[in-house]
Amino acid sequence: MKAIRLRAGKERSLLRRHPWIFESAIAKGGGDSGETVRVESDQGHFLGWAAFSPASKIRARVWSFDEAQRIDAGFFNAACASAVRARTRFDIQSNAMRLVHGESDGLPGLIVDRYGDTLVAQFTSSGVERWKGQIADALLAATGLTKLYERSDASSRALEGLPEVAGWLRGEGEVELILREHDWQLAVNIAEGHKTGFYLDQRDSRKRFSDYARRLTFERVLNCYCYTGGFTVAALHGGAAHVTSIDSSGPALEKAAANVALNGFAASRATFMDADVNASLRQFIEQGRGFDAIVLDPPKFAPTVAHAERAARAYKDINRLAFKLLEPGGVLFTYSCSGGISADLFHKIVASAGCDAGVDGYIHERMGGAPDHPMTVNFPEGEYLKGLVVMRK
Repeated sequence: MKAIRLRAGKERSLLRRHPWIFESAIAKGGGDSGETVRVESDQGHFLGWAAFSPASKIRARVWSFDEAQRIDAGFFNAACASAVRARTRFDIQSNAMRLVHGESDGLPGLIVDRYGDTLVAQFTSSGVERWKGQIADALLAATGLTKLYERSDASSRALEGLPEVAGWLRGEGEVELILREHDWQLAVNIAEGHKTGFYLDQRDSRKRFSDYARRLTFERVLNCYCYTGGFTVAALHGGAAHVTSIDSSGPALEKAAANVALNGFAASRATFMDADVNASLRQFIEQGRGFDAIVLDPPKFAPTVAHAERAARAYKDINRLAFKLLEPGGVLFTYSCSGGISADLFHKIVASAGCDAGVDGYIHERMGGAPDHPMTVNFPEGEYLKGLVVMRK
């Protein structure tokens, strides 16, 4: 068994059961791509079993901190079964859910979502790539399903020295699917949609937005970065009179309009704009328009902490403009999915945006990912999605 030995003092994070080992922490040793290596302290004490990645700055990801554990097909069978079993204890009002959430489920680099009777998996690290066949079999055994589509086409694969791959890994079936979420339906394409086909992490936020729409009787709603219209459908289901939805993707807007129709809402209640959000917000301000509710759910502005400063400026700008458009008593649902932006920093950014806009508001709720996208005690980096619900005074 190959081994890596850490520099003095670099074992502290592993003793806290954090699974990442950075290149700078390793004194010597290595392995092939995805190979399981023994991780030792500078004194030679066992710390964990990890998958080695020669190309990544995260040079190794720990599978287990138990010296007696063997990393084999049995290990992956048990880990997949445990992750699937955990979801039965969560309150998930949908036939689509995340079954494996990477490090939070003890499977670093593996994302698995279920859409009805179809699984969609992303293998984003060299460790899960090496064990792909065994993991695929384990997932089907744990769920009793027969179809698994691979969406290993994320740009992060390049950081691991891996090519992008997509297609059926086990079985075959339709890629255009209809998911049920709370009291509405949404069409997804698992071959072309973002991530594994859709943003399942915002499931409960969409429900809360629908609840607010019903309770506060929204007349004019603005959904920014609307993608295929999840928040748009939620607002209409809650009784919003009209929703304006903006995205820079024409194909996504077509799917959003189709989702509105799928749920039986009149086309006259929704306007779709193929446009830049920032420019559109400025234009609305010039036109003197206002909205009772605004959703800001932008793409990832800061993939790492190194991008945080530039991303903070971008988040502040769109929130400042949104505050100016928000009517008194109106509600802003604002989010960051950037891992490089902490919840505390995001709160400060939104507060600063409000100050610059000359607007104050009540923070009603802090939002996060749905429970099937868990953050664990040992892996706080799992908290990538942060949100605030602010009601303007």
